[in-house]
Amino acid sequence: MAEELSETPKDVDEAVADAGEQPIKQRKNGLYPALSDELAENMTQGWADTELHDLQPIEQAAETAGRRAALSARFPGERLVVPAGNLKTRSNDTEYAFRSSVEYAYLTGDQTEDGVLVLEPTEAGHEATIYLLPRSNRENGEFWLDGQGELWVGRRHSLTEAEQLLGLPAKDVRELAGALAEATGPVRVVRGYDAGIEAALTDKVTAERDEELKVFLSEARLVKDAFEVRELQKAVDSTVRGFEDVVRVLDKAEATSERYIEGTFFLRARVEGNDIGYGSICAAGPHATTLHWVRNNGQVRSGDLLLLDAGVETHTLYTADVTRTLPINGTYSPLQRKIYDAVYEAQEAGIAAVRPGAKYRDFHEASQRVLATRLVEWGILEGPVDRVLELGLQRRFTLHGTGHMLGMDVHDCAVARTETYVQGTLEPGMCLTVEPGLYFQADDLTVPEEYRGIGVRIEDDILVTEDGNRNLSAALPRTSDEVERWMAELKG
Repeated sequence: MAEELSETPKDVDEAVADAGEQPIKQRKNGLYPALSDELAENMTQGWADTELHDLQPIEQAAETAGRRAALSARFPGERLVVPAGNLKTRSNDTEYAFRSSVEYAYLTGDQTEDGVLVLEPTEAGHEATIYLLPRSNRENGEFWLDGQGELWVGRRHSLTEAEQLLGLPAKDVRELAGALAEATGPVRVVRGYDAGIEAALTDKVTAERDEELKVFLSEARLVKDAFEVRELQKAVDSTVRGFEDVVRVLDKAEATSERYIEGTFFLRARVEGNDIGYGSICAAGPHATTLHWVRNNGQVRSGDLLLLDAGVETHTLYTADVTRTLPINGTYSPLQRKIYDAVYEAQEAGIAAVRPGAKYRDFHEASQRVLATRLVEWGILEGPVDRVLELGLQRRFTLHGTGHMLGMDVHDCAVARTETYVQGTLEPGMCLTVEPGLYFQADDLTVPEEYRGIGVRIEDDILVTEDGNRNLSAALPRTSDEVERWMAELKG
């Protein structure tokens, strides 16, 4: 990684100060101790005009406008502030890859760091403005001297370009904190993303009012529009191809570790999408009994199972969330098949319960009843089944809930009110996972020894439709026979 220059001439720093901008941050131990006035002047000249013209609005521009209108209607007469967030330091002077706050991206379609959406109240509702960093200044040297200048991190859109793309007036975000500090009237802000913006509003907001804003934006995402459904399907389709990639290289994973599986899927996610939607769970053997095994540093052995829980995130930040439990050598053992088939049966019962008008909890309860029944039949739990379910005894082996909402977060709509989510009713356009599992820990002395260290989960992404549901991830085989045939075909 290249090092930034260490010093700027005094007149450049003065120009920055005169413009009301922050001084350009410099590296302490750079190799250039000084910058001549001649070089500074030279760098201001001879650059072509690269402004982009006649840009078309982003695909979801109509949807984001509608979402802002719904937000405006919910909070009339109040100033609403929704930040994208800032870069976060990974170590010293390197940052994590930036991912915009979901609330900001949902309302704007933009994903750039430091951006802020502000809805100013008017008599007719609100006037929305997006505040962004403009293009790097070439007069004061920022574009090549500052660590976030365009010659270091790449070109960003001008404010004019942003207006064309997003369908919003755009202003310089560096002016926003001061303006907000002087603003009057009721204000709400989405907290947790931009400390500078929150500091400017510290005497104008309350935690309770801000929580109401965040809850509204979370609940607004419960029902997906047509654009969101297309993006979720796109994410799932890429994820299916990522699973196929993994099956094709299982022999290489056996020669190395679970990390080969992780890297293989990540390649698909980065080539076809923005990233992985969450840390990939590439759990082989007894690691499959650890629900969120993301260390992915274990051995991959023939005869064991691989629990692969992974999802591609699209460029618009919608993620898939799919799990398959695969026999590493291509064939389930009789016991592995028995456990897998029980989980499949439970998932079938759960998916069948997903339909408009059903209670959100119905699919969970349907799946849990199947698993509890099998655990009693196998002699692992003492029946009757209703007693097991009433006391939750099956949870020793099922552990987690059977699903969750899915969207721009893998666990989407997480701060929605309980009465509209877990205690709510399913509607067309909702998208959720159905993912029952059975996990027999390697050190669990209450189960027969042959069960210990086996973990199975099957997870699909289910869209609630007008007349039932649609499995977005149906292209991936689910039954044990189908999985074995699919793996054999892919291995050739």
